[in-house]
Amino acid sequence: MSVTYRDLTSLADFADVVALEQRIWGPGYDDVVPVPILAVTVKRGGILIGAFEGERMVGFVYSLPGIRDGRPTQWSDMLGVVDEYRRAGIGYALKQLQRDRALAMGIDLIEWTFDPLQAANAHLNLARLGAIVEEYDENMYGESASPLHKGNPTDRFVAEWWIRRDRVGHDAAGARPVNRTRRAGEWLECADVDLALDGPRLLVEIPMGFTDMLARAPDLALGWRFATREIFTSYFARGYRAVHIDLEPPERKGRYLLVG
Repeated sequence: MSVTYRDLTSLADFADVVALEQRIWGPGYDDVVPVPILAVTVKRGGILIGAFEGERMVGFVYSLPGIRDGRPTQWSDMLGVVDEYRRAGIGYALKQLQRDRALAMGIDLIEWTFDPLQAANAHLNLARLGAIVEEYDENMYGESASPLHKGNPTDRFVAEWWIRRDRVGHDAAGARPVNRTRRAGEWLECADVDLALDGPRLLVEIPMGFTDMLARAPDLALGWRFATREIFTSYFARGYRAVHIDLEPPERKGRYLLVG
């Protein structure tokens, strides 16, 4: 498989992005970024890059210009890759190209949101890219029509990717567990939550396969949403931030590392 990348600048490109949004986020998804918004934001400092196999677009990344604390930033609104290409490293490559474009603009920070219960995406954002999280937004986008989110509040982490800083290694040795997972049939559920821990390093367990859980065990997925909402809002309010996540595929879970 040979994948190429290029900036997207034409109306035809923008229309292809809209079609890809609808394919990736599923039937009935009505929150697509339309062609006119793509055109205007790209014209005035937005970044839009496509990944292609031959002439076929198989992924894209899109960010808008923003301001934080009086300084220019990029807000990465969407990163999408079609299902059959998601293990090909395309998402990581698109983010690196986005970083290159932002650096050329003199920008230090790229931000975006992601679902804290999507373990594989969290691993890309924190473990591979080096983003950190210290902000949790409850039901940020309201109810979503996408099959990927429907029926569950759209709680989100805000990722901060400081693109001029060196990567920092993180050691989880001696970290104390905030919660644990336990078997609930074929799934994992949240158990033994402690909101009063102290210490420089804490661990928060989440399940892998949350999208499948949303579809097949929605009540359990909702329980995870409310349990982790309480955990993260409590510890972030006390000055902790999420800096890393390890995945344990045989155990079907991930462990966030919080540092304070």
